[in-house]
Amino acid sequence: QVQLVESGGGLVQPGGSLNVSCTTVGDYVTSYTMAWFRQAPGKEREFVAVSTWPGGSTGYADSMKGRFTISRDNDKNTVYLRMNFLRPEETAVYYCAAASRGGTSRRTPAEYKLWGQGTQVTVSS
Repeated sequence: QVQLVESGGGLVQPGGSLNVSCTTVGDYVTSYTMAWFRQAPGKEREFVAVSTWPGGSTGYADSMKGRFTISRDNDKNTVYLRMNFLRPEETAVYYCAAASRGGTSRRTPAEYKLWGQGTQVTVSS
């Protein structure tokens, strides 16, 4: 069965940076448009970033633009999220997700069929 495996979460100080990764197991990452979402306690799951395939275009939620970067290493079947200038309110479980190929604006959880287990990111001093 295809699985998405996240890693790289942890504790970071406000204003700091963190990298998280998501590896596709059992299939090629090029089979999918990939995205990152996050969910804080008591809140709805929130769109963070998307990397479409084919084409490799990227998109971000407004509050992440200029701070977060989504990227792919297709040879490693891995998608990354680089997070800069992190804020305490961005403490959340960060999930990667996979949707069918194509599309340029897949920003809702319902569009994604496969989900990783999540990785905790805590922004605190």
